[in-house]
Amino acid sequence: MGVFTFDASVLLLQGDDLLPFLDGLTTNKVDGPCTTVFTNLHAKIIDVCEVIPFNDQVVLVGFEASKSNLIEHLRVRFLGRNITLQDVSHLNQVYLSNKIVNAPEGSLHHTSFFGKMVICSTAKPVEVTWSENDFTEYRIQELLPFYGHEISSDVHPLACGLGALVHPQKGCYIGQEILTRMRSRNKMGKQLLRVENPVDDALTVGKTQSLVIRRV
Repeated sequence: MGVFTFDASVLLLQGDDLLPFLDGLTTNKVDGPCTTVFTNLHAKIIDVCEVIPFNDQVVLVGFEASKSNLIEHLRVRFLGRNITLQDVSHLNQVYLSNKIVNAPEGSLHHTSFFGKMVICSTAKPVEVTWSENDFTEYRIQELLPFYGHEISSDVHPLACGLGALVHPQKGCYIGQEILTRMRSRNKMGKQLLRVENPVDDALTVGKTQSLVIRRV
């Protein structure tokens, strides 16, 4: 079993109708725990987030480098709603694994698009058994995009291997018209691929193979 930790943001949302609020802003159907994508008007990625209902609150786990843009994106849309946001990233550590992780009591467990996820207090860490290189080799074999590599603000989710997070029957959300049109016309533009090394345009480089996004 491999356990990997990364620079994640952890936001706590409180208020009324939290899941419908998030459902109206993201690409996936949000009616319970899930992974979903926040996109802008041009369907480019703002952040890829885990939605984890917790009591009457929602824990939103994303990528630390995208946090400020995500918070701004959310707060603009809080107007007139009874919703508050608290950044608790500094109190928590997020782990990913290819199997269920034994974690301290009080930890949150979640099945993510990226694997089994655990959110723990920084005071009660989980043992990390995967280096970044180990996680990289795992991702390449699984054709799994990740933050800071294939997933960036320069691409739309269909181009970087996140098509499974774009719900085909989803109603209106920011960026929806562009993504729906791309699918209906079967014109995705670019696609996430695993290729043999050496590679000039690699976004993730492994020992023998790499991940690229290319026009197909």
